[in-house]
Amino acid sequence: MAGLGDIVQKAFYLGVGLASYAGEKAGSTLKEVREQGQKIVNELVERGELTAEEAQQLLNSMMQQAQQQAPATTDPATPEPRRIEILDDDDTTSTEAQEAEALRKQVEELRQQLDSLKRQA
Repeated sequence: MAGLGDIVQKAFYLGVGLASYAGEKAGSTLKEVREQGQKIVNELVERGELTAEEAQQLLNSMMQQAQQQAPATTDPATPEPRRIEILDDDDTTSTEAQEAEALRKQVEELRQQLDSLKRQA
């Protein structure tokens, strides 16, 4: 299941990268962007990281994003690309950490009880 999460994460980063690239290359035609996106998606399919159907859906959604962003990026009022913040999913709150620690202690106590029952039997 971790492999599926990695694929989704890679697809998301690919989409963000391609959208960013499309914004930077607003002067180039959408045909060139589609060709380059197709090359990237084909590489992912060859590696086995995406299925052909997923790749087509991903490419279509990226092209829609590129088409929507192309007029916005040519606007002189936005000279700098917008910043994207990537948050780490591994951050846990203190209450979650406390709950996890309590569960670890409970599991350890249950293991000790099980060991003592095994010795008695």
